[in-house]
Amino acid sequence: MKKGGNAEQSILIVGCGISGATAARVLAEEGHRVTIIDQRTHIGGNCYDHWDENGICVHDYGTHIFHTDNRKVWDFISRFTKWYPFQHKVRGLIDGQLVPIPFNLNSIHQVFPAKLAQRLEDKLLEKFGYNIKVPILKLRETDDEDLRFLAEYIYKNIFSFYTQKQWDLNPEDLDPAVTGRVPVYISKDNRYFQNRYQGIPLSGYTAIFEKMLNHPNITVRLNTKYEDIRHMINTVENSQTTGKVGQMASDAITVDFILYSGSIDEYHAYVLGELPYRSESFDFITFGREYFQSEAVINYPNNYTFTRIVEYKHFLGTVSDKTVVSYEYPEPFVRGKNERYYPIVNDTNQLLYNQYKAKADTDRVNSKVPVYFFGRLGDYKYYDMDKAVERAMALVEEIAA
Repeated sequence: MKKGGNAEQSILIVGCGISGATAARVLAEEGHRVTIIDQRTHIGGNCYDHWDENGICVHDYGTHIFHTDNRKVWDFISRFTKWYPFQHKVRGLIDGQLVPIPFNLNSIHQVFPAKLAQRLEDKLLEKFGYNIKVPILKLRETDDEDLRFLAEYIYKNIFSFYTQKQWDLNPEDLDPAVTGRVPVYISKDNRYFQNRYQGIPLSGYTAIFEKMLNHPNITVRLNTKYEDIRHMINTVENSQTTGKVGQMASDAITVDFILYSGSIDEYHAYVLGELPYRSESFDFITFGREYFQSEAVINYPNNYTFTRIVEYKHFLGTVSDKTVVSYEYPEPFVRGKNERYYPIVNDTNQLLYNQYKAKADTDRVNSKVPVYFFGRLGDYKYYDMDKAVERAMALVEEIAA
C-alpha cells in the first residue's frame, strides 16, 4: 500500500533497533517526517554496545559480527562507520580439544586418528564434493557406515546437547533453517561466515545508530512504550495537531502510518496466544590479564550450563592489560523478566504467527492508521543484521516510495 506517492508523510516507527533505525533513515532521506520510539533508555536495540573504563567495546546483548554479500546493504551501513576487517572464527570444546566450528575437514583431522580422518575426508569429498555445507540432519541420513559414524559423532558432540541448552528442544523439533545455520562444512576454511563483507564497526554499533538517527527529519523518543501512546494516535487528515510528527498534543499524535518492529503478539494483546521465544542472560567478568582465551568466541556444546564465552577485545584488536568476557546462559523468555532474543521457529509456532499476520493484514485494510510489522519480532523470524537492514529497506520501498 503506497500512500501519497512521493508526498511528504508522517510516520511513527516503534523500535529503535537496526530494523527501525534503517527504516527511519531511509524515510527521512526521502523527505518524510519520522518519530521513532523505544521503551528502552538507549538506541540500538540488541545491537547496543558501550566502551568500558579499560577502552574495551562491550556488546551488552551478546556478540554481533556484521557480515553480508549484499553490496547495497554494506554500502548503506558503511556510510555511518569505518570497519575493522574482522574474520569471525569460533572454536568449540570437543573431547577436551578446541576445534573449529562449524565442524570441517580441519576438525576431523584434529579429533580423529590420521587413517580414520583421511578415510572420512575421502568419503565426504566423494559423496558431496568440496566447499559444500551439509546440514547435520541430512548427513545423518547417509547409508555409508563411516559417514554415519561421523554424523552421529558430530550430532552428539556439537548439535544435540548444545541445541537442548540453547533451545530446550531436540534438533529434529526445530525448523531446518535453524539447524542448518551451523552445517558440517566440507572445507578447510575455519571461518564461521564466508560472506564477502565482514567486519566490526571501529567506533562500535551504538555510534552507527547515533549517526543513522542524526537527521533533521527524525525525532527519537526513548523510554516510551507504544502502549502508553497508542490511544493518542490519529491520522493526519483527522487531527488538528500542528507541528512535527510525534508532537504530543493533548489529544493526538499525527501519523500517516506506523512501522512496528516490536512483537506482533504483544501488539495484539496476545488474543491468539503467546509466541514463544528464547532469551539469554549474561555474566560479564573483567580479568586482570591481557587475554582470557585464544578466540573471540569459544562454544561449550557439552560442558557447563552456559553455551559460550565471548572475549570482546578480540573484535577490534584492543590493546589493554585487562580483558572482559561474558558467559552466555540461554533461558526461556518470560514477560516482564527478560528480553526476547530468538523466535522458536517450528511448524506449531509458525502457524500461530501466520494467524497473527493474517489478523494484522485484515486490520490494516480496515484501519485509518495502517500498521506494518517487520523486524525479528514483527516477522517472528531470526534475522542476521544484514537481512534486517535488507528487509527494512524493502518494506519502506513497498509502502512509502
